Amino acid sequence: MRLYLQQRPTAGEAPKYVQLTLEQDLFGGWFLVRESGTTGARPTVKREQYLARDTALAAFESARDAQLKRGFQVMFAQGADAPR
Repeated sequence: MRLYLQQRPTAGEAPKYVQLTLEQDLFGGWFLVRESGTTGARPTVKREQYLARDTALAAFESARDAQLKRGFQVMFAQGADAPR
């Protein structure tokens, strides 16, 4: 599952983005990968590991909601269970 969010750029600045990805590992665990930064610059990547899908999904939705409150807009969502 992948979600790409972006803020509207201010005058003279590149837009900021956040990409949230929820991936299953080979052992049945889940990773929440948060990538953020400014378009065209080096991103910051953070990985969090979860044992249960429900816990990982709750963290994904919490991260999404936090970014929406900060003014980010959903630009792209991918995945059968992609939250809206």
